[in-house]
Amino acid sequence: MHTAEVGSAHGGAGSGPWILGVRHHGPGSARAVRAALDAQRPRAVLIEGPPEADALVALAADEEMRPPVALLAHVVDEPGRSAFWPFAEFSPEWVAVNWALEHGVPVRFIDLPAAHSLAMRAEEEKEEEREREKEGPAGWEGESGAEGEPGAGGQSGDGGEPGDGGEPGAAGGPGAEGGPAADPDAESAADPDAEPAADPSAEVLRVDPIAVLAETAGYDDPERWWEDVVEYRGQTADALAPFAALAEAMGALREVYGAGGHDRDLVREAYMRLQMRVAAKEFGPEYAVVCGAWHVPALREKTTVTADRALLKGLPKAKVDMTWVPWTHRRLARASGYGAGIDSPGWYAHLFAAPDRPVERWLTKVAGLLRDEDRLVSSAHVIEAVRLAETLAVMRGRPLPGLSETTDAVRAVFCDGSDVPLSLIHDRLIVGDVLGEVPSAAPAVPLQRDLTRIQKSLRLKPEALERELELDLRQANDAERSRLLHRLRLLGIGWGEPAAATRGSTGTFRESWRLRWEPELSVRVAEAGIWGTTVLGAATAKAESDAVGAAALADVTALAERCLLAALPDALPVVMRVLADRAALDADVGHLAQALPALVRSLRYGDVRGTDTGALTEVAAGLAERVFVGLAPACAGLDADGAAEMRTHVDAVHGAVGLLDDERHAKATGPDTAGATATDTAATLPPSATDGIRPRWYTVLHTLGTRDTVPGVIRGRAVRLLLDEGELSQDEAGRLMGLALSVGTPPAEAAAWIDGFVGGGSGGMLLVHDERLLGLVDAWLTSVPATAFTDVLPLLRRTFSAYEPGVRRTLGELVRRGPAAQPAATAAVGVPGFADALDEERAAAVLPVVRLLLGLDASPEDSDALAEAAG
Repeated sequence: MHTAEVGSAHGGAGSGPWILGVRHHGPGSARAVRAALDAQRPRAVLIEGPPEADALVALAADEEMRPPVALLAHVVDEPGRSAFWPFAEFSPEWVAVNWALEHGVPVRFIDLPAAHSLAMRAEEEKEEEREREKEGPAGWEGESGAEGEPGAGGQSGDGGEPGDGGEPGAAGGPGAEGGPAADPDAESAADPDAEPAADPSAEVLRVDPIAVLAETAGYDDPERWWEDVVEYRGQTADALAPFAALAEAMGALREVYGAGGHDRDLVREAYMRLQMRVAAKEFGPEYAVVCGAWHVPALREKTTVTADRALLKGLPKAKVDMTWVPWTHRRLARASGYGAGIDSPGWYAHLFAAPDRPVERWLTKVAGLLRDEDRLVSSAHVIEAVRLAETLAVMRGRPLPGLSETTDAVRAVFCDGSDVPLSLIHDRLIVGDVLGEVPSAAPAVPLQRDLTRIQKSLRLKPEALERELELDLRQANDAERSRLLHRLRLLGIGWGEPAAATRGSTGTFRESWRLRWEPELSVRVAEAGIWGTTVLGAATAKAESDAVGAAALADVTALAERCLLAALPDALPVVMRVLADRAALDADVGHLAQALPALVRSLRYGDVRGTDTGALTEVAAGLAERVFVGLAPACAGLDADGAAEMRTHVDAVHGAVGLLDDERHAKATGPDTAGATATDTAATLPPSATDGIRPRWYTVLHTLGTRDTVPGVIRGRAVRLLLDEGELSQDEAGRLMGLALSVGTPPAEAAAWIDGFVGGGSGGMLLVHDERLLGLVDAWLTSVPATAFTDVLPLLRRTFSAYEPGVRRTLGELVRRGPAAQPAATAAVGVPGFADALDEERAAAVLPVVRLLLGLDASPEDSDALAEAAG
């Protein structure tokens, strides 16, 4: 039987192979790798990573390539099953790739192919699924990254043990932000957020080698030990000496702990040994291997070809595609859930880019950031902070001031002992928002290419830093940007999320977005590629499919709204047909009421976006009629929760009716009446147009407000809406309130009526300006029996707590004043601050300003009035 010695030689000029054990993303490790390669000049460089990337490695030297970037592999038939292999500028693997390309040396990836690792992960997930089904519902607690979700495939391999180096990307897959990596093999045992093992034996199996070495050296922090020993040490005369010492330490650990509990490592290491044998035949022993330090003893182990092939026999396999995608420093951070992550990618990038005087340069950078935030930081502050950091390093026995020393110095000197500015420094500098770039020549799905083309044409560049984007839909470029973002949201590509307007404008012509490009969005784009090759075509196909498969009527109306926002005219007929069919079959008034607002909102987009919404008008009107007919019966006999939910539906329908009636009137009057006042417009409308749906809605509200079988919260809300619309006089509203708060009404029902009538932000102002209603509430509240008071108190507290502090204070003063707040006294003396009749002269004084605000031409009388006021 043939026996091959793999990696038997480790050091010495002219002897190979050279196995360089590293840790991912370490500036000291990266510099040590370059020094070793410069010293030994290998004939080939082998790197731990997926062999499918060999065809893409040349792109690393492209002038358009800007790290951080990542290799993305996904299953062709299931793009959501994917894995990343991230590279930063300070990653040893990235340095090795670029060294090989600069010197014309062949470079190959030798880890287990992604075709096997992704397929193995799929089988493991299926096995976990079967185990959970055996355990029952309790077995589901704490699970995340379900099979089939984007990125749930995770990354095969050991990944993230500090000092291991593992694979260049035990990413854990997208969607894992804020939690542990999706792949158990990619979890870092040193991660402070990781859950402890269930029993002592599991802790031994999942040993963190760096933690063991750090504890042996007397350190309580593995990260600090690794930085002191590797990252902060200068270059040695023997470039291979650091790797030899680390390999010896790892060898001792593996003699005790074996594979560390990750059986897949044995398979991966067998495959790497086979690839090393191939390289030895082609290049002789003069080749270098860059891999995780944890694997070095296994790669130097004497094994047979037969034994290694036996470990690889019968591995599952999937068809995968691979490409380069942009990555971010934030995604390199351990907090993002990346198994091989680091705590401070921005700090490490600085150490790698500034090998000379790194502390001085770093503190200067921090000072610049704080100055941009209007904090007073001078050159003297920087000098003093450098001295303090160096002093702390000497006192703590560190070879170089590290991040903890510089942070302590910044806190003491720049921030006057406050930790508040440190969060900004951590977010902007220690972690950072650097987003890499990949060449246009990199392979990509057609949808990605179309998206890139549109982004360039709209001057909407992806950025890792979250930013606000204000769009004026009256501008052609902004309107196209809005359509693109809405189409991407429909496809599940959440590059932008709608945000509240920051300029105080609530008009329909303005949109605000919050944009941030995350690396996993590349996976979303690949997934969405099944719907089409262009953004427009894919969004149209996705919308049609969602309409057919929608579970509820409200989902279809919301989809119609999204189709209008995204300008998908080809999808809208399909959505409208499904909407009409669902509306005709759905007899649940709650569903109809929930669906109507989104449908009516869609009618408003025709003016701003130039979309034909004629097909929506009649459907919305028919839906409203069905709500009117069925709402009163549906409100009878509801419990407290059902009544509260129906109240929200009543509010939504009320707003929708106003928009729908305005839309129908606008279509009847045409564009020539756009500048007319409401009174002028109503006077010019034909009878068919003025007989809108609003009067029929008011009839429904009258029924809801006076029917005893309707819950109090709905009756109170109906009375309030009628009062606001001027369809109910204050005397009549006071009479209905008096009935609702009479002695014969149960206190809980009366409290619910009050909640419906004055609940919400504007209800307090109604009580402030109408002391008669306030007196009714006050009189009722003082008459509530002590036995029932504790039952109604929570509801009343919820009602009045929604008011502004100033409104609550005014109400308290009015109640404390006493008799003036009572109905009889109010009728005698009137409401303080208000006249019995309208003072037309005083009201006319504000007309010039109102006309100017509305953009109307001022009359000569208005001009004279303004001049007189200014003089």
